[in-house]
Amino acid sequence: MDTIGVVVNPIAGMGGRVGLKGTDGKVAEARQRGAEPRAPERARTALASLHRRVPDFTVYTAAGVMGEDAARDAGYEPEVVYDPWSGSDDPPNDPADADTTAEDTRAAVRAFLDHNVDLVLFVGGDGTAVDVATVLEERDEGTPMLGVPAGVKIYSSVFAVTPRDAGYVAAEFDRVEAREVNDIDEEAYREGEVRTELKAVVPVPVAPTVQSGKQVSSGSVDSLAAGFAREIGPDRTYVFGPGGTVGAIETELGIDPSPLGVDVWRDGDLLARDAAESEILDTLEEPITIVVSPIGGQGFIFGRGNHQISPRVIERADEIEVVASGEKLDDISALRVDTDDDEVDDALRGWMHVRTGRFTTRLVKVI
Repeated sequence: MDTIGVVVNPIAGMGGRVGLKGTDGKVAEARQRGAEPRAPERARTALASLHRRVPDFTVYTAAGVMGEDAARDAGYEPEVVYDPWSGSDDPPNDPADADTTAEDTRAAVRAFLDHNVDLVLFVGGDGTAVDVATVLEERDEGTPMLGVPAGVKIYSSVFAVTPRDAGYVAAEFDRVEAREVNDIDEEAYREGEVRTELKAVVPVPVAPTVQSGKQVSSGSVDSLAAGFAREIGPDRTYVFGPGGTVGAIETELGIDPSPLGVDVWRDGDLLARDAAESEILDTLEEPITIVVSPIGGQGFIFGRGNHQISPRVIERADEIEVVASGEKLDDISALRVDTDDDEVDDALRGWMHVRTGRFTTRLVKVI
């Protein structure tokens, strides 16, 4: 393999940290809330990882913030084969100002296939994955795709675990297998309901660092929730992450949880519900416990679906509680973190006790 097509959705993931649970149709609101792009930096990290291993790849990409900038920053001299701002005298320099569309992503991928690339590397979330897969299925040429995770929601099994892993996989893989591309209804997601839909089945590089698809089911957590609630400490702030397991604990405490949001609670008072990062930080008072549950099938405790619990929030906490049913843990080989901050990720790695019931815990490694 010696050619690769790289496309970046520059606005992917902007809605996460400000509590929007996605960016589809919410770019203007995300900007208004002060959201900052995360996809370009993650693209640079992935491509730098690739360049360290294969510096002489031929890289085809889209102009500017859709891939060219990241490729050049990583050390490549890419060939631009699609320019959404062709003819414009003022292309955006700030990714937050790039009003690119799904059709721009699809057009870039078509241009890559016209140049017979060996792999399409995309940076975004599930929506971007759908756009890439749509073109691959239209052309039916068997070209594999691999995602660099940058979106708020990552339900598809076509993504590397981290941006660095994406670079490693792109450089080293020698076979592919069929994987699912799924997407969810973002409006329903913002209301606390997960509606997933299979959009495509595409070839994806095989490697341990390509994540599995998210499993949305889990076992009973009633005894876990009751046991946790009994041990709630006074004068302690609790940051409750999203998901049904943590929601059961909140319900036990008399809180009306935001199923897919982040809530802050202290001494019987709900200080913030479905909070953005800034709201969480504004309400924090030490000591602080963060309560999260891993994503089923993937094992992420930070960096997928809970971007509001940012590195700044994590650094304020003196205690992190991970909770999960034994059934969920049976499908998880390890816990994972991907916070956009290497120092925070490194500090979180190691062995961690996961609460599985009223009195039981299980030791699981964070990698």
